[in-house]
Amino acid sequence: MKFGVSLFTCDRGITPAAAARSAEAHGFDHIYVPEHTHIPVVRSSNHPATGDETLPDDRYLRTLDPWVSLASAASVTERIGLGTSVALPLEHDPIALAKTIATLDHLSGGRVTFGVGFGWNLEELADHGVPPAKRRTALKDYLAAMQALWTSDEAEHDGPFVSFGPSWAWPKPVQQPRPEILLGAGGTEKNFEWIVAAGDGWITTPIEEAVEGGIERLTTLWEQAGRDGSPRVVVLGDAPDPGALARWRDVGVSEVVFSLPDDTADTVETFVAELATAVAPFR
Repeated sequence: MKFGVSLFTCDRGITPAAAARSAEAHGFDHIYVPEHTHIPVVRSSNHPATGDETLPDDRYLRTLDPWVSLASAASVTERIGLGTSVALPLEHDPIALAKTIATLDHLSGGRVTFGVGFGWNLEELADHGVPPAKRRTALKDYLAAMQALWTSDEAEHDGPFVSFGPSWAWPKPVQQPRPEILLGAGGTEKNFEWIVAAGDGWITTPIEEAVEGGIERLTTLWEQAGRDGSPRVVVLGDAPDPGALARWRDVGVSEVVFSLPDDTADTVETFVAELATAVAPFR
C-alpha cells in the first residue's frame, strides 16, 4: 500500500515545492493539491463537510493554481507523483488544459495523476459557463476530448460539449493512453458507474464512512464491465490509525493520503517526518 500527502495550497505557509521535496525525502509516493479558481461570496451550494454555506477552511479563498503548484514541485523532485485532489476540468478550456497536463507529464517524466471532480460549488461552476445539471456528462466529454489530443497524431473530437476537427497537438503525455484519471466523489452507485465508464479509480471524500463496502461495489462493477486489472482507490485519511490502515490494506486500498497542516515549512517538515515513521509498518 502506498502513502501520499495532500497540501491545501494557499498563499501562506509552506510552498508546494518545499512540501513535495520533504515528502519525497521521507519516502512518500505522491503529493496532491486541490483546485478552486474562486469562491463566489453569495452561494446556495452547501459544502459537503459542513452541510451548509460555511466553508471549513479559509484556504478555499486563497487556493493556488494546481498546475503551477505541481510544476514547481516537479522542478525540485525526481520521483514523487504529482496529483490533484481534485482538479476541476470543467473550469478550463479542455484543449488548453490537455496541453498543460501533457506538458507537466512530459517534463516530470510521467508523474501526473489526474484527480478530477464534478464540483460541489455550483455557483463557481456557473461563473465558468458550466450548466450544473450537465456537469457529469460534460466532464466525461471533456476527458474524452483531452484523451484524443493525448493519443492521436491527428486528433479530433465531436461531442456534446467539445468539438474540434483534425488537429496536431504535442507533447503527448509520457503515460499512455492517459495519466490515470481518478474521480474524487462520494461512494455512490452513480459515481462508481461513472468511474467504470470514464475513469481509472476513486478518491474517497474526507467524510466517507463506507470505504470497504465502496471498494467491493466498485470492483464488482469494474469486473462486470470487463475492465482490466483493478480500480485504483485512494483514501483520504485523518490521523494514521493502525487498525484502519491494516483494514484498508487488506481490502485493496491502493494509497492512503494524509493532509498537511497549514503552517510554516519547519513545522510541516517535522509533521512529514513523524507521519513517515507512523506509516512505515504498513508499506
